[in-house]
Amino acid sequence: MIYRTYYLSPLGRMLLAADDMGLVGAWFEGQKYFGEFPGHRDFVFEEKENCILKDALCWLDIYFSGQKPDFLPKLHLIGTDFQREVWDILLEIPYGQTVTYGEIARK
Repeated sequence: MIYRTYYLSPLGRMLLAADDMGLVGAWFEGQKYFGEFPGHRDFVFEEKENCILKDALCWLDIYFSGQKPDFLPKLHLIGTDFQREVWDILLEIPYGQTVTYGEIARK
């Protein structure tokens, strides 16, 4: 079961989705593939906040207030081997720093 909720961020409305293992998706309304899991279209959603989504909402509140969150919500990265490899690289980027696509590609 995938649970989902919405968050109104300063950048626009977001959809967050999680299962019992961790956050599985976060999208800005209107973006390409909004609320979709390419290659995994059989998910059933329930409009309900679980503890993972509550942590994610708290993290976003802290982040958008200009503070550095001292925790990361549990993640359940569902994707191809390539996607998971890229996500692992993204998780290495220190808070407040940026990395170019070229730097990520070289890794």
